[in-house]
Amino acid sequence: MLTESANGVTNALQHWETALGRDRVLTGQAVQRYLADTGGSIRQVPACLLIKQADEVGACLRIAQQHRVRVYPISTGRNWGYGTALPSADGCVLLDLSQMRQILDFDPVLGVVTVEPGVTQGQLAEFLKAKGAAFLVPTTGAGPSTSLLANALERGYGITPIVDHCSAVTDIEAVLPDGSVHRSLLSRLGGREVARLYRWNVGPHLNGLFAQSGLGVVTRMTLQLARRPQAVKACLFGLRSDADLAPAVEAIRTAMGTLGGLVGGINLMNQRRVLSMTAPDQMKGLSEAELRELGRKHRVDAWTGFATLYGTRRTLKAAQAELKALLGPVGRRMLFVSPGRARMLHGIASRLPIGGLARLTGTLNSSLQLVDGEPNETALPLAYSLGTPAPKNQPMDPARDGCGLLWYAPLVPMRGQDVVDFVGMASAITPDFGIEPLITLTTQGGSLFDSTVPLRFDRSSADAVAQAHACYDALFQAGRERGWLPYRFGIDSMKWLASAEPDDAQLNRRIRENLDPAGILSPGRYAEQGPETPVGVLYTQAGAARAGSGEIQEISSGSTT
Repeated sequence: MLTESANGVTNALQHWETALGRDRVLTGQAVQRYLADTGGSIRQVPACLLIKQADEVGACLRIAQQHRVRVYPISTGRNWGYGTALPSADGCVLLDLSQMRQILDFDPVLGVVTVEPGVTQGQLAEFLKAKGAAFLVPTTGAGPSTSLLANALERGYGITPIVDHCSAVTDIEAVLPDGSVHRSLLSRLGGREVARLYRWNVGPHLNGLFAQSGLGVVTRMTLQLARRPQAVKACLFGLRSDADLAPAVEAIRTAMGTLGGLVGGINLMNQRRVLSMTAPDQMKGLSEAELRELGRKHRVDAWTGFATLYGTRRTLKAAQAELKALLGPVGRRMLFVSPGRARMLHGIASRLPIGGLARLTGTLNSSLQLVDGEPNETALPLAYSLGTPAPKNQPMDPARDGCGLLWYAPLVPMRGQDVVDFVGMASAITPDFGIEPLITLTTQGGSLFDSTVPLRFDRSSADAVAQAHACYDALFQAGRERGWLPYRFGIDSMKWLASAEPDDAQLNRRIRENLDPAGILSPGRYAEQGPETPVGVLYTQAGAARAGSGEIQEISSGSTT
């Protein structure tokens, strides 16, 4: 069990200054920029270490072991809605890897790229463009400034051809808690190239241990990129009412099974979710009747579907006909549009004096860019949609700008009644906490949806922060009773892992205790049990924007985070 002391931290800081230089060991006010969180959580963070190269990670971990000081790695620290740059537990020194920005290797023929933690979606897009390489960036809605490596480790996804970004990981290099380095067996045998091409390696699949874990600090990762197809199209369609949801789910499951790799993914978004993007300033305090009227005004149905198709022009022509035949009986106003056509429509709409049309086509154009492998900020305005002013002439940063956002993201079987029941549950619970039920369902293969439900709130209000976390807990508990559990956890929802059924084997705990007996690396991160970790804390003073700027209270007793 780890026992920290002020002397331990002080001594470690002195050694880290020697190893890194004083300018790369941040304390006091210099740490404040890491502490703003869209979830309104706070942590006590005594220091942050700026890491520039992989061999520094091992040296820093050995110092942490020597002085029994907790450390927590971040890549770019833009984990919006799941903790931003904050650690899972109090008292951790951050290892900021955002300055590790090298693209270490790229094969322009085979499309595999090896990146460091600080390489962003936007950086890779610029790199591929400069190389004239015909491959797609694995984009997400988090924006161009977010880490590719961290998103894959957290099992992030999009709706480009390789939907599951973690499945695109072929090889990694990681520093273990004692400072030693893990490399794959194929690589150590001399097969560095084939190690970058064959995700399973040989022997136990050890690389997989570093996804959603605190077992090591991943300093490089190789990803298989999807080749840019000859043609890309999006299919948009509407569902007139909630009664069409179940048959639409059945049709989507059939389409995913029938069309296979031609479909990148399919989204279903409820009316509130779409209107939060197209008419956010008109969404406050609406009754159901007023919501339907606003939907009619903006031609937004009860549900909007968004599917992506990739392939040659001939295969897409056939896939388009097939998708129309499958979804046409339940969907309406079905539209197939390419990125080029979306740009043209937006250009025309921008010159017409029709209220809201330019915004609608602008959202469509940005969405098509995203599925075409071009990172952008099209999804980020959601975080600002309660009225927080978006920045002008600089990138969006929801944590810095005071946005309140948590994500509830459960996995739901792709059966009509399951989806209807889930939507009913989420729609019933969120209003009890003053939160609108904005619901998206995204296909994960042919048998499963992941639903993303953004819990938006006023982060300057202590009551609103507490209500948002209580809403998450209520959703988690209700979903758990039906077997709908999140595909990933935020820093304050890690506490639920301690409530898993007891298992004497608990392989995760045994591995962690063997690799890190002092519990210095990422305590509380995806850990059912392990070294004792302090409880997380929330703001209780309205308007508090920094850790230490107001009274704090514990989230709950017995929490592991």
